[in-house]
Formats: sequence, structure tokens, C-alpha cells
Amino acid sequence: TLDLTCRRTPCFAKFSEMEEIVNMEAEINEVQPLLLSVTVGSTLQFYFTGKKCEILQDMNRHLEAILKEKRALRKRLIKHRCQESLPVEATFHKCIVELLTEAVTFIEKLESHLQSVRSIPQIPHMMNNMDTTLSKTEVLMIELEELTEQILKWEELQKEVYSN
Repeated sequence: TLDLTCRRTPCFAKFSEMEEIVNMEAEINEVQPLLLSVTVGSTLQFYFTGKKCEILQDMNRHLEAILKEKRALRKRLIKHRCQESLPVEATFHKCIVELLTEAVTFIEKLESHLQSVRSIPQIPHMMNNMDTTLSKTEVLMIELEELTEQILKWEELQKEVYSN
């Protein structure tokens, strides 16, 4: 009789409903962090995917610009320059010829001029080397003079010995 009465009374019916609600809330609490992590993960994935997409689009635009410049440069290099030259009046032909010859000589001498300019910072070091070399040369000259004097003295001694 207790079993029959406990299930049919509104007090125990309310208790079983409350128990079902608590069980459902426990299930929701178990599933909710998983849903949150999945939602956050997918949101972050979309965010970083969007960033990567923007970076790739920027790189693509940059490469397209480089290709356009490369094509334009190739076209300019292939095109004959004589078609774009400005006509020169006959009175200036002599001046242009002189200018071209001077330009050619300048270009020929350019490397030697550049070498001279590059050597300017080394001049103090070169001067020190020249001073050292000069002092060594002077020492060698003095030694050579002494040796010459000794040779001359030896020669005189040999002449005296042979003459006696």
C-alpha cells in the first residue's frame, strides 16, 4: 500500500520531478564546458584562419604587383630604344659626338678613379709603410757603404800583398 500511495500522492510526484530536473541540470553542466570549449575553439580557428587569409591575400597582391612590374620592365627592355629617341638638330651633332667620346673616356677611366677614391682612407697606413721602408732603405744604404769601404780596404791590402 505504501508503494501505491507514494507514487500517486502529489508530494512524491513533485519529488520525482525535482529529481529529474537535478539530473538534467547535472547533464547540462557536464555538456556545457565541452560546448563552450568547442565554441571557443571554432571561434579562434575562424579568427586565425581569417588572419591567415588576410596575410595570404596581401602576399598575393604583392606578388601580382611584382609580376606586373616585371612584365612592364621586360616590355621596356625588349622595345627598341631608337624608336623613342628624340631627334637631334644638325647643329648639335658635333657636340653630341664630342660628348660621347668624353663619356667613353670617362667610363674607361672610371675604374681607376674609383680605385683612387677607395684608397684615400688607406693613405695614412700607406704613408707609415713608406716611412718604415725608407728607414729600412737608409739602414741598408749605410750597411752597403760600410761594406763597400771594407771591400775597398781589402782590395788595397791585396794589392800591397801582391806588390810586396
